[in-house]
Amino acid sequence: MNKVTEEVLNSNGINIHIVPSKKYKTINIVAKLKASLQRETITKRALLPYILQQGTKSYPSSTELQVKLDELYGAVLSISGAKKGNNHIITIRLEVANHKFIADQSPLFEEALELLNEIIFQPNTKNGAFAESVVGREKETLKQKISAIQDDKMSYANMRLIDEMCEGEAYSLHVHGYEEDLSSITPNNLFTYYQTLINEDQLDLYVLGDFESETMKQKIINHLRRDEASVSSIQEDNLSKKQDEPKVIMEKQSIQQAKLHLGYRTNCTYQDDGYFALQVFNGIFGGFPSSKLFINVREKNSLAYYAASRIESHKGLLLVFSGIAPKDYEKAKEIIELQMASMKNGEFTEDTMNETKELIVNQLLDTMDHPQGLIELLYQQVVGNKKLSPEQLIMNIKQVTKEDVIAIADKIDQDTVYLLTNDGGNSND
Repeated sequence: MNKVTEEVLNSNGINIHIVPSKKYKTINIVAKLKASLQRETITKRALLPYILQQGTKSYPSSTELQVKLDELYGAVLSISGAKKGNNHIITIRLEVANHKFIADQSPLFEEALELLNEIIFQPNTKNGAFAESVVGREKETLKQKISAIQDDKMSYANMRLIDEMCEGEAYSLHVHGYEEDLSSITPNNLFTYYQTLINEDQLDLYVLGDFESETMKQKIINHLRRDEASVSSIQEDNLSKKQDEPKVIMEKQSIQQAKLHLGYRTNCTYQDDGYFALQVFNGIFGGFPSSKLFINVREKNSLAYYAASRIESHKGLLLVFSGIAPKDYEKAKEIIELQMASMKNGEFTEDTMNETKELIVNQLLDTMDHPQGLIELLYQQVVGNKKLSPEQLIMNIKQVTKEDVIAIADKIDQDTVYLLTNDGGNSND
């Protein structure tokens, strides 16, 4: 494994992360804008990625912007929003050819930086507002996205589990925003909020590729300009909530396959020493096709179409997903809970644990093979406010013992059981 070197400096109100690597033929530039999750801003933040892709000051339409990207040897732009813990993060990715491998001597990278500067700081506006036609059209696009979640029953069940489990907490906010907010969003108030975001969000910029670090630093400082930012702090609400009895929520719709999703509090996040054991716990419990959930719920008892688990590293949640026949609810729930009890009792072999650690390490190495994956891994340190290089993460996973896994399992509490089942009529999934 090649060592990942990352140098971080602050310039022009931007945290610049320089990650030189000879592994890639392209240069990846990723800007991440981070703010706390808030009900009054989440829909605007969900809408902005759609708006920013529709044009800039110099390239005022999506067609002109695409022509410019094509001129930059087919540079690829994508903009998206996500939540990690109590943060909402807007990610702007620009992948551009490395001029080292092109005969043309034009200042390709400098042009790409200028374009990125416009995408972030100089979107297409008219009279101090976003274009009305663009905002109207993209509000419709977002509305369709929100409505599509209702139709994707697995996503819907996961959203409803989080609604119930994290009621009153920032993490319960929907990453795509709320349809009822769309009517109050105007080209003016969206642009006003965008200006606040540009001034107050924490902005981290990653540049990854085959280049000379000092030259790269200078280019970024020269081409990316942000007025001095006053970054607002993120509100944490990771207080451990403990319920005497898990909350049980049942919902009925016209579906054939029921969704049984369970939420647990791990009482452990990315910042904690137990995080590595939690990763191994999840791998044995439900993270892989060789895990207890998959083998016992799906294979041995044929009770589920799928059964898996994942952790939310920055919020301290463990989420279990399963698709079952409605009649099998009690039995499936019992078998899932038995797998948790068996983890707490240490009913897994050293061999299973070593195989799982190997799977996790291979998964991490695979993630690091992809530029975007590597940047996401590095950004975890920013969100988690903890220095932990990919190499340290891998080393710590390898050092986890069986005792560590049992100790972390012991901290995990069941919080919510959510069942989306059929209403007894004839139905389609």
